[in-house]
Amino acid sequence: MSASADDTAKNPVVQPGPSGLPWVLLTLLAIVLDQISKAWLTARFELYETHALLPVLDITRAHNMGAAFSFLAAAGGWQRWLFTALAVLVSSVIVVWLRRLDGVQQRTLAMGLTLIMGGAIGNVIDRIRLGYVVDFISVHWSSHYFPAFNIADSCITVGAGLLILDALLEGRRARSA
Repeated sequence: MSASADDTAKNPVVQPGPSGLPWVLLTLLAIVLDQISKAWLTARFELYETHALLPVLDITRAHNMGAAFSFLAAAGGWQRWLFTALAVLVSSVIVVWLRRLDGVQQRTLAMGLTLIMGGAIGNVIDRIRLGYVVDFISVHWSSHYFPAFNIADSCITVGAGLLILDALLEGRRARSA
């Protein structure tokens, strides 16, 4: 049921048109792909076991107690709950944001938000269940290694890129209007 113009003027929270909530299916897909990939990896690889796929890409099982780039990995355990609470908070804000946006007109924004939420939840599942995040994608050039990451991290990165793209496109639309 869509709101009338009078309802929208009285209550700015009410938005006409479709919401961005149907995009949550992308969140679910991200979570499923992330968890399946980690389950497959942990069933077949020992910790730190490495298999080269390409000259610049390895599959290496690693456990990350911290956040991106192992930030706070050696903090003693409290960071597990901090990052879990942060992901739950961010996911809650994203759900409210999705409810308020037009998922048809703002596809790029909705897609970015749901990918970020899917990645955050994928890593939270690991933190709660295991106490660490399973990483396994290892990119390197010669002996220079980028920190290992996973599907959830990739979703967060692509989602953030889509948010930046949406902001740039929105700025361009505003200038041309």
